[in-house]
Amino acid sequence: MSDAAPPPVHLDKVLEGLAGNPALPPEFARRLFAHRKSHRSVARRPDLSDDMIAEIIALDEHWLTHSLALNRSLPDAFRMVLAEHPDPAIRAAVVVGADGGGPRELFERLLNDADPMAREYLAQNKHVPADLRARLAADPEPKVRATLAQWWTRAPEPVRRLLLTDPEDTVRAGACATYYPQHPHPVPPADLLPALLADPVTRAGAVRHCTLDTDTARRLADDPAPEVREELAGHPDLPPPLRDVLAEDLNPQVGLRVFARQDTPEPTRATIHARLLSDMPPRDWLTDLHADLDDDALEHQIMSEMTRLQLRTLRLPWVTADPLPYVDSPYACFRASAARSDDLPAPVVARLLDDEDSGVRTTMALHARDRIDAATAERIDRTYRPEKKTRWRPADDLPLPTDALRRLATDPDPRMRQLAPRDPGLPVELVRHLAADPDPMVRHMIATHPRLPVRELTQLLADPSEWVATAAAGNPSLPPEHMQQLLTLADL
Repeated sequence: MSDAAPPPVHLDKVLEGLAGNPALPPEFARRLFAHRKSHRSVARRPDLSDDMIAEIIALDEHWLTHSLALNRSLPDAFRMVLAEHPDPAIRAAVVVGADGGGPRELFERLLNDADPMAREYLAQNKHVPADLRARLAADPEPKVRATLAQWWTRAPEPVRRLLLTDPEDTVRAGACATYYPQHPHPVPPADLLPALLADPVTRAGAVRHCTLDTDTARRLADDPAPEVREELAGHPDLPPPLRDVLAEDLNPQVGLRVFARQDTPEPTRATIHARLLSDMPPRDWLTDLHADLDDDALEHQIMSEMTRLQLRTLRLPWVTADPLPYVDSPYACFRASAARSDDLPAPVVARLLDDEDSGVRTTMALHARDRIDAATAERIDRTYRPEKKTRWRPADDLPLPTDALRRLATDPDPRMRQLAPRDPGLPVELVRHLAADPDPMVRHMIATHPRLPVRELTQLLADPSEWVATAAAGNPSLPPEHMQQLLTLADL
């Protein structure tokens, strides 16, 4: 490196960032083929020439070729070549890379692959022609059939019937489940419902589709599987006496379903809410290595924590449809559900935008965008407190004006300073200021800014945070001479 720029602390990570730099010259990209830790980025570049692709295949280094197979921009002719590769993991990666589509002959070749991994990925791929995908319903490997049952929710009825009556439990369970990775969720044929309800592995998934009579409801309410009782608790035709029985169920998921019902009496709802909250473990219970819990107690705590998250993020369509009675509900999830309505009076919108709960405020802002001024948008983002880890923030959907972004460059809160680089015309003095920010997340956000001066950019290549250094190496403004110096440092 030049005298002004110290050598990178995390050279491997810097080279990984460089491998994905859109301004990287082809001759430099070729030199990175020999770097074993930047395979993912260099082999997935969308601008690889046919000669470069052929060179990667000829090198036949496993992880480099595997990453190439995952490249969504790979020409189909090369996918066909890799579909014949002796390594089954690479053939399976070809299917993943072709999740945006591919020629029929590619899918037909992999449909007969000797290794089931490729066929599992084919079962998930919606671009496989329907007649080819249907063959997987008779695949000799149960895991392939179970994957097809879970992912192909729009399969023709003959295929669904085959999967719903499969001799393997895992396949039937996948075909008649309470959760599917794809929408819409399938509805089992009516004539199969009695058998699906009688089968322990499909019973929970069948409950929501069945017509409840008194005897069936009572039998399901006594089922030892909590998943069955949970589904029953959400059934629209559940008799009130059994609803009240399930309201006392010790399983928190069952209680949550009763809590969310429109016909649940308010005193019962309040009792369930209090019980669910009292049953919640402390936020840091998983980090307490000294907790002496048996398996049952640990499972209960995990279930309780999951229920807490679901309670906070619960959104009820019946509340949204008739929101006004619930805008002052004691339950944040009810107020947030009301805030999803697009027809609330202005005073109600204002009240919900000022709600004590972050989720309510954010939901209201997203459903009243035409009523949100810059100050409100900034306040909503500043006070946003997600229930679970997420990269999304309100400013992604409620962008702030340029003057606000420039003011935030010197905000005391580093989380707000992270927004300033969203201004592509940010003054250079502010860009320099952010490049020296004590918070690594702020430096990471400014590392790819188009107005970042070369001196500061090269300084960030040596940042103590590998995340910052990686981002800096991917900045298209990095001069070719500095790219050359990095490659030389790595003996490439």
